[in-house]
This record gives sequence, structure tokens and C-alpha cells, in this order.
Amino acid sequence: MAGAIIENMSTKKLCIVGGILLVFQVIAFLVGGLIAPSPTTAVPYTSVKCIDVRKNHHKTKWLMPWGPNHCEKLKDFDEAVSRQIEANDIVFAVHIPLPSKEMSPWFQFMLFIMQLDIAFKMDNDLKENAEITLDVSLAYRDDMFDDWEEIAHAIEIRKLKCTFGSPKTLESEGRHYDCDFLPFMEIGSVAHKYYLINIRLPVNERKGINVGIGEIKDIRLVGIHQNGGFTKVWFAMKTFLTPSILIIMVWYWRRITLMTRAPVLLEKVIFALGISMTFINIPVEWFSIGFDWTWMLLFGDIRQGIFYAMLLSFWIIFCGEHMMDQNERNRLSGYWKQVGPIAVGSFCLFIFDMCERGVQLKNPFYSIWTTEVGTELAMAFIIVAGICLCLYFLFLCFMVFQVFRNISGKQSSLPAMSKARRLHYEGLIFRFKFLMLITLACAAMTVIFFIVSQVTEGHWKWGDITIQVNSAFFTGIYGMWNLYVFALMFLYAPSHKNYGEDQSNGDLGVNSGEELQLTTTITHVDGPTEVYKLARKEAQE
Repeated sequence: MAGAIIENMSTKKLCIVGGILLVFQVIAFLVGGLIAPSPTTAVPYTSVKCIDVRKNHHKTKWLMPWGPNHCEKLKDFDEAVSRQIEANDIVFAVHIPLPSKEMSPWFQFMLFIMQLDIAFKMDNDLKENAEITLDVSLAYRDDMFDDWEEIAHAIEIRKLKCTFGSPKTLESEGRHYDCDFLPFMEIGSVAHKYYLINIRLPVNERKGINVGIGEIKDIRLVGIHQNGGFTKVWFAMKTFLTPSILIIMVWYWRRITLMTRAPVLLEKVIFALGISMTFINIPVEWFSIGFDWTWMLLFGDIRQGIFYAMLLSFWIIFCGEHMMDQNERNRLSGYWKQVGPIAVGSFCLFIFDMCERGVQLKNPFYSIWTTEVGTELAMAFIIVAGICLCLYFLFLCFMVFQVFRNISGKQSSLPAMSKARRLHYEGLIFRFKFLMLITLACAAMTVIFFIVSQVTEGHWKWGDITIQVNSAFFTGIYGMWNLYVFALMFLYAPSHKNYGEDQSNGDLGVNSGEELQLTTTITHVDGPTEVYKLARKEAQE
């Protein structure tokens, strides 16, 4: 009777908690879909061909494509040939943003990709596996009349991957190659109002620099930055969720410290998962509005990596701690085979990120994919991480299968158990199934919304209402994993309820006033609990 009452109360509480969390989940999606604009904006830029015929011109002043002090322009390369202007004296200039606009710290980052307009010419054909050498410089200023201040200068090499759809004959001269986009630049902050890019294509026939790259007609850039409106909504969500998770963490750990036993492994892992979620939530991005913190993208990747590594570790330990008759529990060392691939994969992805975004802190034009060695190294890290992920999921699927097999065996023998043992197993089974359902729902929603955001146009329009699908994906999934961690700490916080004089001195066999813990594992570092001792004794009898 008592077991049925407890189970009914638990079911009712879980339904109430599940309903509340569902409401907050819907709100998280609606905030992104109805309030926030699209996450990013892509702006096309066409470079202006400027003339710079002075000696050592690579060390001279910056060339502006427009404005009061704009450079001397070339209409096209035919004009350069007629005026006997050499390729080394031509500078491709791009001003960011477009005229009459300003950049803002709310844009958070800038990512640029390059597209080359290359025409076919019989006497200047594009060689196979051709490489283009770029002499690039980046500068900034915050007033239209200030001098430009250099941010970075580098000489970069990019591989050209182009196809030509027509026969290479005289009749095809002037037609353009179809070339892949090239990675150009990435900056982790937008702290200034105006930026200027100067690109030179130095030619040295003796060294084979920029020889056999075809006839370049234009250089186009596409700049991608985060929308300021989305940034404000994102910051607001972080600011709201940070105290929410902190409060439940304090409450959860306080419930654990009030116990007469030491915390068990599962409780520690859940608390660590809460810490990693809080690490993501803390809105340090607010400081990027006033400071030029170019490392914020790298820092964000590290925070996400820590959370996902902790989440994957939690799933393994959660399943392992619910293998009810397993003796090797409550010790982290018992999970080294399963947690090892997570650590190796996370380390590989961290090294890959440091080789890419870590180097970009000094050289924003750098890309690990532009060289053979860099590409092979990056692919090696990604492949190793992928193998580790596959091994992890094999371990996880095997452990989930074992847990459900144990559950099936225990459910058939529950009626013959003593009340204390039956209540313990009923609590474990009920919470395990409930959490597995939530976990599968969260994983499925993440995959579904990611696919939808990739295959749709970015927004849905129903009458006068426009839903930003990509924004809803970001805010909804971010809110969902926060709610997942919140639910974990709420459901697995130790219970301090007293089951009464008659139960304590009757079937349970424990003293009146002692706490009966049914929500977590039944062993801890100081030895088994009273309930476990009793259950083992009765099982032996």
C-alpha cells in the first residue's frame, strides 16, 4: 500500500514537473522564432582595383576604395595594360561595412570567404592544382577622418579548385571558371566601426609566385556576422538562465550535504554537469561589447566542449550506476574504458580548435585547411575524434541494453521482494525510464531541428507572422539542455522524507527518524546504506 501511494505521488510530481518544463521549452523556441531575428547576416563585397606605383608600396599608407581620400581606381585590367601598370602595383581594396553604415560590437564576430572571378585565356591558362599567393592587410578606425591602424598583415597561400564547363578554345576566351569559395578571414570580435582590407597579388615569375593562375578579373568577398538583435536575445537568455541553474545547484548540493552519508558518484557527476552548464551560461559575452576580446570564439568552443564531454560522461555513469547488481559501482575508475574515448576525442577536437582559432588570434587570415600538412593533420584529429565517438556510442548502447535487461528481470520478481528492496527498485526503474525518455526526446529534438534549419530557407511565414527557424533552433536547443540539467538535479536530489513510526519499526527494519534514500544509488564511499544492508541480508535469507 505504501509503495503504491509513493509511486502515485512520484508519478503526479513528475507529471507536474514535466508540464512546467514543457511550457518553458515552448517559450524558449518561441523567443527565438518570434522575437529574435535570424542569427547571422551575409553581406557581399566587391573589391575596388586601386593603383599604387610607389616604391616599397607594401609599407605605405592604406588605399581606400571610396570616400574623400579614395585611391586612383582602375576600371578593369585592360585599362591597366593600356597604361602599362604592372600587376604588383594593383591593390584590391575592400571597405567594411558598405558606405553610410557602421559595424557594431553586437555583431560579435566576422567571417569572410573569398570568390575569385577568373577568366579563361589561351595564353594565360589556369594550371592544375594552381596556388594563389595573397599579400593581405587588415586595418581599423572608429572615425571616418582618423588614420588607419593595422590589425594584421600576412602572406597567405590558397589552393584554387576550379572547373571550366566549355572546351578550351579561342571561342571560349573570356568565359569564367567555376571556382570554389576560399576561406579568407575570421575575427572573434567586432570592436571597431570601420575596417579596411588591402589585397595584393604579388607576381614573381622566377619564383613561380602567382604564375599560371589564369586571368583574375575581380575579387569578391562575402562577410558573415551575427545579427545584433539576435545577440541581445541570446545575452538575455544567458542572463536569465545563469541564476536559474545556480539556484537549483545550490539547493541540490545542500540536500546532499544534509545526508548522513557521503555523496555517491552519480550525485557528484550530476553536480559536475550542472557546473559545466553554468560555465556555458555565465554571460561573459557582455564584456565583449566594451572590450576587444578576439578570443571569445575560442573560449566559447572550449566551454561547449567541456559541457558535451561532461554530458556524454554522465550518460555512461548514469547507465552504469543503474546496473543494480553490479559490484564495481560508485568508482570513477570503473568507467575508464567508456570515459577514455570521450577524453581522447575531446582532446583531439581541442587540439584541432587550437590549431585553427588559436592561431587566428594572431593571424586572422590563417586557415588550417590551406596546406597539405594542415589538412592531413586536421583530418587526422577529426577522424580520431569520430572513432572515439563511435566507440562511445557502442559502449553506451551496450550499457543501456544491459540496464533494460536487468530491469526486465527485476520487474518480474518485485512482488516477492521485501518492501524496502521493492521500493528501492521501483524508484530506480521509474526514474531511469523517465530520464531515458527525456534524454531520447532531447537528442531527437536536437537532430530534427538541426536538419530542419539546414533544409529550410531560414524562416517560415504564416500570414503576418514570420518564424525564424534558425533562431528558434539556437534558443530552443540551448534552453532545452538547460531544462534537462535542471530536471536531473531536481529528480535526483536526495529525499529527506520520514516514512513514519509504523514503517520504520515494521517491514523496513530501520529506526524511527532515519532517512530512507530511494532516489539515488544505494552504495557510497563509506559503505552500503542501511537499506542496502537490510536488502542484502533478506536476499541471503
